[in-house]
Amino acid sequence: MGRDLKPAERLKIPRHPMPAQDPVVRRSNFNEVALGYTPEMAMEEAERCLQCKKPQCVEGCPVGIDIPAFIEAVADGEFLKALEIIKQKNTLPAICGRVCPQEDQCEQVCVVAKKHQPVAIGRLERFVADIELAGGEVSMPEPARPSGFKVAIVGSGPAGLACAAELARMGHQVTIFEALHKPGGVLVYGIPEFRLPKDIVQYEIDNLKKMGVEVRCNFVVGKTASVKELMEEWGYDAVFIGTGAGLPYFMGIPGENFIGVYSANEFLTRVNLMKAFAFPEYDTPVALGNRVAVVGSGNVAMDCLRTALRLGSEHVVCLYRRTRAESPARLEELEHAEEEGVDFRWLTSPVEILGNDDGVVTGVRVIKMELGEPDSSGRRRPIPIEGSEYEIEVDTVVMAIGQGPNPLVTQTTEGLELNRWGNIVVDETTMMTSIPGVFAGGDIVTGAATVILAMGAGKTAAVGIDGYLRQTAGQPRATAAATA
Repeated sequence: MGRDLKPAERLKIPRHPMPAQDPVVRRSNFNEVALGYTPEMAMEEAERCLQCKKPQCVEGCPVGIDIPAFIEAVADGEFLKALEIIKQKNTLPAICGRVCPQEDQCEQVCVVAKKHQPVAIGRLERFVADIELAGGEVSMPEPARPSGFKVAIVGSGPAGLACAAELARMGHQVTIFEALHKPGGVLVYGIPEFRLPKDIVQYEIDNLKKMGVEVRCNFVVGKTASVKELMEEWGYDAVFIGTGAGLPYFMGIPGENFIGVYSANEFLTRVNLMKAFAFPEYDTPVALGNRVAVVGSGNVAMDCLRTALRLGSEHVVCLYRRTRAESPARLEELEHAEEEGVDFRWLTSPVEILGNDDGVVTGVRVIKMELGEPDSSGRRRPIPIEGSEYEIEVDTVVMAIGQGPNPLVTQTTEGLELNRWGNIVVDETTMMTSIPGVFAGGDIVTGAATVILAMGAGKTAAVGIDGYLRQTAGQPRATAAATA
């Protein structure tokens, strides 16, 4: 492997930082912030891997990538071989290498991390995927012989895409139904261009099409056709529901109905999917003032804060009721936001949004907080400090405090068991719902989570669907109809 270094020599190699745009420059453009490794950097970073006999990093990966094997290939300069290894388990490496929280998954359990910084697994995954994007030979998995079964995928987010890829590989005929005019789900409407360029998402979807997957946009399951109709009238043998968590949460404080208050979903969808960042080239602007407050401190909040800066807002403030240490955002995203000039107000929570006689936002009244005993989440509970209220002058407020399950499909599918939060209840082994032949995975099951966890659920569901079709569904509907 590589230079055949001894473990002690590998441990002396420092972790390579990710080259990035200068903060002053990048806060005024939507180009990708992280610039990626050079081949030399990637090979040297790969040499930091100890090639453990019992690699914990594989167990930490939700889709089970053979991480030591792909890293060994990188160290040897065999980049396309590394990509082939990754694609045996992960069909969206260019996406996952950019947006997945490796620091909480594979890198967190990396043996090197016990005394040093972990191997940069995510950055290496992105590197080899970008080799293909730059014009290398496209690595496509060989599909099995056609099974004759048809499967409908509802939603084209990461869970749906992963499920579709696995089913196509198994030989099933797959159709993805997407409500919006472009496929990709949260990958295209939620994640900004500077973190995940949309041409990369399109490239991965095009690869799925090359595997035989059909994608139908502007098709709202629950309106255009129900899940029941897809199975009984459209001839699908199974359905996978991957509609995500697209229902925004609000705080229920006075003033949330004023003009100038957005949910994070609406704000990011307008900018990312509707191309408001490129106005007037695209005719879908987003109204944004010079002073913007974003409530929340997760990854979605970071996306909103950094997007507002790029749209020209002079002062962008983050309001979060806990401290920086409790922020659920990826540390890399948090640091990027700090570098770009976001004004973080920790231990601060809104109590009222202020407006003028025309119903337009003029400010937000906040209260300072202190942390008490841990709550059900395990984090210390924020407690308001009496008499500490003050006002911040803003003309736009974005609520980024989470989102719930998209209710359209669940409300139109009779017999579908839901939990008290409105998420679909599934068998965790097969991902089948309470309706035979109907499966679900991703945020619609777990609540808002990560791209890679949704993909893992999609892959698990694909195995469950394949087993259901081959063992219990009997003869494919298409075949049965042809012989009737």
